[in-house]
Amino acid sequence: MEDVTIARRRRRPLVGRRPFLAPLWILAVLALVVAGVVAVVLLIYQSAATTTVVVVRPGEFAPATQPDPALASAGEQRAQRLAQLFGVAAPPGRIAAIYVTAARRMQQMAAPLAARLGIQPVVISSGDVDEAAARALNDHRGSTVMVVTSAAAIPKLVDALSGIKIASLSQDEYDEIYIISVPVLGSAGVVKLHY
Repeated sequence: MEDVTIARRRRRPLVGRRPFLAPLWILAVLALVVAGVVAVVLLIYQSAATTTVVVVRPGEFAPATQPDPALASAGEQRAQRLAQLFGVAAPPGRIAAIYVTAARRMQQMAAPLAARLGIQPVVISSGDVDEAAARALNDHRGSTVMVVTSAAAIPKLVDALSGIKIASLSQDEYDEIYIISVPVLGSAGVVKLHY
């Protein structure tokens, strides 16, 4: 009798039973969900990169006998040291862009570094600190950017990038570098170096 019962169970129609391919569809939907989650996590990770902005002032310049003085010999030597410090041609730490104001000494200060890296400095308005901050953060997110600007503009630029207020630079301080790390999430940090 047991054999008859087993035989009857096998002969039942497949009505109400799951088709054989159902587990494959469930696995495919699950794989799509996992792929979507991975894509979102990667997008968040990439957008959360930290932008580093290096802010320097031009080196020593010739006495102001003209409205737009050139760098003095000491300023040219300082520009060469800056190129040695930041002239790394490969990541990490490679300068992706250099922003300078229109003054001749700003452009002379950036010229050795730009030549070493093979990039063309971008000229920005001399008084527009917000433009420099916006371009550094928006155009080069996750990269390292250098801004060469006047001593008067540096405290404003550091504040615009980080929200941190620094003291005004004296007229004879040419050796200061400010490195501002600006993450997408979290607060910015500022490091002051001398070179």
